[in-house]
Amino acid sequence: MDKVKVVIWGFGAMGRGMAHMLMLKKGVEITGVCDVNPAIIGVDIRTLIDAQTDHPEVIIQSDIEHILNHHRPDIVLLCTDSFVKGAYEKIKKVVSYGINVISTAEEMAYPMASEPELALQIDHLAKAFNVTVLGTGINPGFIMDLLVVALSGTMVDVEHIEAKRINSLSPFGPTVMHEQGVGLSLGEYHHLVADGKLAGHVGFHQSVTMIADALGVKLDGFHQQMEPIVTTIDRKSPYGEAKAGHVAGINMTGQGLVNGNVFIDMMHPQQIEPEMEGTHTGDYINLKGTPDIHMAITPEINGGIGTIAMCVNMIPHVINAKPGLKTMIDLPVPRAILGDMRDLIER
Repeated sequence: MDKVKVVIWGFGAMGRGMAHMLMLKKGVEITGVCDVNPAIIGVDIRTLIDAQTDHPEVIIQSDIEHILNHHRPDIVLLCTDSFVKGAYEKIKKVVSYGINVISTAEEMAYPMASEPELALQIDHLAKAFNVTVLGTGINPGFIMDLLVVALSGTMVDVEHIEAKRINSLSPFGPTVMHEQGVGLSLGEYHHLVADGKLAGHVGFHQSVTMIADALGVKLDGFHQQMEPIVTTIDRKSPYGEAKAGHVAGINMTGQGLVNGNVFIDMMHPQQIEPEMEGTHTGDYINLKGTPDIHMAITPEINGGIGTIAMCVNMIPHVINAKPGLKTMIDLPVPRAILGDMRDLIER
């Protein structure tokens, strides 16, 4: 049986991490990489990744249509964008070649929450071309939604849900740094917020809606808030920098309402290098009901590694799935793939 063929579209922090992980796996091969950064076009990806591997040469190209035509992969890992509107045309292009897609765009984790019409179009396209589309990552995609849903499976009833993730932004690339306002002065921060040009964490609406739909609960409202996290010292990560007095990240909070009351409570302060000012990371889920459940993971599950692993580990499940737009509550439980990936593909 041929190896599972993968193309990576977007070779920033997440794309490179996925390439590194794939090179260490059995039964899978990277056949193409697409990126628009002129500094890396024409470069062999092996020179950009610190991995001992006998993987064949893969030259980064800027023309995704040439890559899809020439290599005909089983799946594309789309590591661009955060919003459905930004990812839609790329997904449409890949799907039109009859190729499956896993997207890291946060809104794609549950696109029907924010873009129901585009979500329906993606579903129709995927079914028409007999392929599957999934959006996933560490959050949204797992920590503050799928894991909550899984824990609720041990309960008779659920009265209130609280999910809190205190994490480091340091592993993520320039797109996330921009969304989180890393490096901005307070004046710049408030100006961009007033103009609606600063996203903060993208995914609360998706996570809250995923949980509610999974539990069969109808929401009658959703709200979210964002406040700057200002550093008192200079901080620097691989892709971001914040001087003292500037923004190191954003504290996001959100609520899903049922009958006018808060049923789902989300808290998500995230910043670069949080330990430099004594902030300890962690993931916490508290479910009130029968029985009460309290889960704590300290420190946090690494956001960069977690997102990379979720996308790579879901490859066989997406290939095996029925055609259409899927979410993490539609597919088998994610798990590490330690053997040959081909053994998990249903032929």
